[in-house]
Amino acid sequence: MTIEEELFHKIANELPNAIKGKIFGALCIKAPNGKSAAIFWKEEIIIKLSPNDEKEALKLPTSRQGTHLYAPDRKMKSWVTVPFAHGDKWEDLIKKSIRYVDK
Repeated sequence: MTIEEELFHKIANELPNAIKGKIFGALCIKAPNGKSAAIFWKEEIIIKLSPNDEKEALKLPTSRQGTHLYAPDRKMKSWVTVPFAHGDKWEDLIKKSIRYVDK
């Protein structure tokens, strides 16, 4: 297991309202309502955020608009890909994502 994947599992295990699962064959964290909030893919996370949080997350260097896992040219509105270089921000971003998708 990579250090990036270890961090993803650590966050998922520590958040009381996080449900570990899979989507498109990738690890994910779901909100209590069953909606996907964060996806672990190729040592990065892809998270769904509110419009304001999305804008802020995209300001992180090397973060980018999320894309469909199997169609990297297909942009996904509200989803942001955040690399491990910003692993110290993953937990906060995942918390925001869970709150957003659990509405």
